[in-house]
Amino acid sequence: MSAALARVPGALTGQLVTPGDRRYAQLRSTYTTTASPAGILLPKNTAQVVAAIRYAREQRLPIAVRSGGHGLSGASSNNGGLVIDLSMLSRVQVLDERSGLVRVEAGARWANVAKSLAPYGLVVSSGDYGNVGVGGLATGGGVGWLVRSFGLTIDRVRAVEVVLADGTLVRADAEHEPELFWLVRGAGAGAGIVVAFEIEATEQRNVGVAQLVVEAHPDGRTVREWAAYLAQAPRELSAGAVVYAEGRSTLMSITAVVAAESLRRVRPVVEPLLAIGKLLEHRTDLLAYPTLVPNAHLHPNVGQQRGTTTNGLFTRLDDASARALTRATTGPGRAVFQLRSVGGAVNDVDAGATAYPHRHQNTLVVGSVFPPQGGAALDAAWRGVAARADGAYVNFESRPDPAAFARIYPGETGARVRRLWKRYDPDGVFRSPLLTARPARSGQPARSGQPRSGQPARSGQPRSGQPHRRRR
Repeated sequence: MSAALARVPGALTGQLVTPGDRRYAQLRSTYTTTASPAGILLPKNTAQVVAAIRYAREQRLPIAVRSGGHGLSGASSNNGGLVIDLSMLSRVQVLDERSGLVRVEAGARWANVAKSLAPYGLVVSSGDYGNVGVGGLATGGGVGWLVRSFGLTIDRVRAVEVVLADGTLVRADAEHEPELFWLVRGAGAGAGIVVAFEIEATEQRNVGVAQLVVEAHPDGRTVREWAAYLAQAPRELSAGAVVYAEGRSTLMSITAVVAAESLRRVRPVVEPLLAIGKLLEHRTDLLAYPTLVPNAHLHPNVGQQRGTTTNGLFTRLDDASARALTRATTGPGRAVFQLRSVGGAVNDVDAGATAYPHRHQNTLVVGSVFPPQGGAALDAAWRGVAARADGAYVNFESRPDPAAFARIYPGETGARVRRLWKRYDPDGVFRSPLLTARPARSGQPARSGQPRSGQPARSGQPRSGQPHRRRR
């Protein structure tokens, strides 16, 4: 152990992992970035989180906070600093089965949450990959498989427990600390450490899942028709698509999830998607919700999935944007794009109700390139897509900087976020790279990774960025 980290307080005995510890190799990095922190603190409860913050501040080292470690920016680890890893705070408790109120600790993974709630017939719409940590997703937004039916994950949060930079534990909800409650739903990374969430889960046991692969027309019409249908489809339908090159062709691998308990309801809702391009594969099943975010997803995060990613929100994908997106998949950078449906219940929420202000858009487009391609290739691919973008989502940005902040938190929302970050963390202990990083320049890619595939992985499924045609 280095001399700088020798004086561990009694409350944290045995909870500090340093280089040389056999656990260090699996804790040092994130999913997207290899890192070398001076140490990783593993608090088991809220009192140890308080002790961890105070200890880390005493060391005068950079602090990173990790719930799951899937963040594309790699900010949940660092080089030479301390990481407060919440993975041991992973309890899931049903507080009120009748109302669906559940308490979930920030270090839980969404696969564990889904499995824990399944016996009660409850679900939380929470991203699309089971190994993602609760804390990062539930403070940024949460675009899940049931997003159009039930909204973002943050829209179902009813209270939070937050440890502030000075070690104070605060409970925030609509009536108590309402400004903090507003902030942590969309911009929580700069406020403190959220250790637990009270979330109103939804009653749902099974969902209809249609998986299809279509050949996308090179003029962009397939992408445009996908987005146009999802914008006005029944709310039971949420969908994601991966758009990628296979040879000289562009394919769309689509997963459509319908919040319905009967295939008789599912099939007519997804049928229009079968006609948007040349259909290569198709299968529709009725599945238990945990199948979408299974325990098979759980794995260590050791920097294994690098890449460079950005995103934009669109009210409407016009012909030019859809055409540019499609052509970029077969261009020199071989970009991979994901489409995520939003709208529906997301847009029922007032734009000022949370720190996620994007309440009129219908489609989230995520663009990624992978080594050896970098930032310059992504910028070239994204330029033609981004002309009509109207906002961005914090959890799908691998190059956080002030320019990204302006897209993610525009106008008065951004001013309020800055003001509240300063109020709750006046010393900048949890200072976001969205405020401090230099704007990324072409040719200087961030070391980061891609988002999850728009396909619910079963055991053995490839990651996004490695798409292929699957036979069912």
